[in-house]
Amino acid sequence: MKLVVAITGASGSRLGFKFIQKLPKEIEVHAVISKSAKKALKLEENLNIKNLLELRENSFIYKETQIEAPISSGSFKTDKMIILPCSMNTLAKCAVGISDNLITRAFTVMLKEKREIVLAPREMPFSAIALENMLKLSNLGVVIAPPILAYYSKQDSLEMMEDFIIGKWFDLLKIDHNLYKRWE
Repeated sequence: MKLVVAITGASGSRLGFKFIQKLPKEIEVHAVISKSAKKALKLEENLNIKNLLELRENSFIYKETQIEAPISSGSFKTDKMIILPCSMNTLAKCAVGISDNLITRAFTVMLKEKREIVLAPREMPFSAIALENMLKLSNLGVVIAPPILAYYSKQDSLEMMEDFIIGKWFDLLKIDHNLYKRWE
């Protein structure tokens, strides 16, 4: 599987990096990290993306300005895309078809090619505009899956909570995992 993973500048950028690190090694990752995501990671975690992404093989990393990257074309076959976290700015651009950077261009390519897309909007509370944008995208077949906790799997640490959320995203993308205890 070839998976496009876009990380935008919403709070919680670390979830995007943890998502990539937990992916099975056989999945080819094409990651795009926005400038705002880099800034959020530095501000929230005091981490540098180079340290986080060097840990994973079978991945390609692009800058959001690399509009010539393979994932900007429908002729480059990718299977699925996830934007996590998805900022409200990126969500709005996706909803109206603005493709002014590699993240939004890859999104429009995935949409026109009718490939699977998951967006993980990170905001609280959602404004009426954001909700309208999510509804519009959902009606187009995009899965809207914000990072929301559940308590039935009895997480007792931040890492377990993050694993639950990442596991739910894996489920949506049909990626096998054992990141959380399932409901019995």
